Amino acid sequence: MKALLIAATALCAVTATAHANPPPKYARFMLSPNPAFLACLAADDETVTASVSVKRGDVNDRLVMEVEGLKPNLAFDLFTVQRTSLGSNGKPDPSFPGSFGLAWYQSDVHADSSGNAKVVIQTILLDQIFGFDGDKNADGTTKLPPTNTFHLGFWFNNPEDAAPCGFDPSKPTPFNGDHKAGPLAMISTPTESGLGPLCTNPTGADPNDSSAFQCNP
Repeated sequence: MKALLIAATALCAVTATAHANPPPKYARFMLSPNPAFLACLAADDETVTASVSVKRGDVNDRLVMEVEGLKPNLAFDLFTVQRTSLGSNGKPDPSFPGSFGLAWYQSDVHADSSGNAKVVIQTILLDQIFGFDGDKNADGTTKLPPTNTFHLGFWFNNPEDAAPCGFDPSKPTPFNGDHKAGPLAMISTPTESGLGPLCTNPTGADPNDSSAFQCNP
């Protein structure tokens, strides 16, 4: 009887610890403009804002993005991506490898005649969003293991819209349904953990090495 009581007490303690710090129900963050193409993005060539709010759900999450200050009637394509090209200060990251890594097409984004845009999507987002390639290499390893896409960004849909800022439309990016998009317009920046803002529960890090952070699903 005593052993059962001790076991029950230990189980309660573990359960209490597990639920003591549940992940937040909301994530709120801003996207930063790609400095190289700000003049082609913002209505006044200086100020554009994109605010994002994500509400955690029981089976999936709801994201609302509101953008203000865009040039009227521009079109964009929204993706979740593995990496960002910007540092936490919103400036180009010199260590960016040149690839955004794994990318998931999430939505179109359309500015109205006043330069405002709103997007609502509902899917798996917070702490668990990932993709993988189940095909195997010759050595039996997975070609692309489960890979998280904790950053959010949108790209010019029409390459010509970014041409006045130096983009070469003859060399489009794959970030739209036709795989002939323009450059990055706005994207999230790293959090203190070094991960993207769609990870709300980073864990297991070396305090002296932000690259050691993982996301606890």
